[in-house]
Amino acid sequence: MGKILITDTSLRDGNHSVKHQFSVDDVKKVVTALDEAGIDIIELGHGDGLTGSTINYGFSKESDMDLIKAASSVVKNAKIAVLLLPGIGTVPDMQKAYEYGARVVRVATHVTEADISMEHIEKAKEMGYFTVGFLMMAHRASVERVVEEAKKMESYGADIVYATDSAGAMLPNDVTAKITALRESLSIPIGFHSHNNLGLAIGNSLAALEAGATYIDGSLGGLGAGAGNTATEMLVGVMEKSGYDINADFFKTMDAATQILQPIVSQYGVSLPKIQDPLMLGYAGVYSSFMLHAKRAEERFGVDYREIILEAGRREAVGGQEDWLYEIAAEIAKKK
Repeated sequence: MGKILITDTSLRDGNHSVKHQFSVDDVKKVVTALDEAGIDIIELGHGDGLTGSTINYGFSKESDMDLIKAASSVVKNAKIAVLLLPGIGTVPDMQKAYEYGARVVRVATHVTEADISMEHIEKAKEMGYFTVGFLMMAHRASVERVVEEAKKMESYGADIVYATDSAGAMLPNDVTAKITALRESLSIPIGFHSHNNLGLAIGNSLAALEAGATYIDGSLGGLGAGAGNTATEMLVGVMEKSGYDINADFFKTMDAATQILQPIVSQYGVSLPKIQDPLMLGYAGVYSSFMLHAKRAEERFGVDYREIILEAGRREAVGGQEDWLYEIAAEIAKKK
């Protein structure tokens, strides 16, 4: 398997969590951080997709086009993506989004209704978009039906098709079965988007990758509808630990969540889950009791506590060796 590409949806799926109130300034800050962290695709806009800002779905603070324009003004490497639900967004909306800088469009339908995506996928390809067929609520259809609908999107010209666990209802064996069938039946790449309503977002994402998905979604801190999405920083750490080839930087992705997104969402009364410290402990494979001492050593020697934890893991430190962390911190500080 080659490179795995990561799409971060903090500014679109995560927009649900702040009632679609992300501002132009918010978007610039988060896009800059995600881009610097090496995230491949950054999705943004109203939580319900292009022109979702209505009385039915909730009004946005800013227009989708203003957000796209803002993101395009600061991004250097990542591609800017938008979601489009036929019946909410239109072909002219998609054209305007392209003119403002969007280069990826995810055309989303219910898993049994791929037919309604034909015009939008075909037109998106004509416009020059990297075009994603996004089959939502994938748990609602059999393996055979998911393949049938995905083949329609492929025939319309989609560059990739996603199985989307919109309700966070899938189990790993279900993900494995559907992603495997899609990979074996289609000639285009397969993607997976997970929600964490059963606490299985990471497990399901790993199952999808192991079954052959090469595009995978997350959001910083898991910010998103329901119980949230797969946390991007956790996804990056787990993928690195599993040996997958990715562009994303683990520490920079963590920092995008804690230093950039958290201060923004706190303005809207939202707190990201505190997953950073336990994530580092699990990634490095050291005792939880090490965290307190790693942070004390950070203050004393001016070394990132994460570097101390990682080195303790490399040296296979065990319980009772907490004092070793200060020696490790001192050694790292001397090398800087």
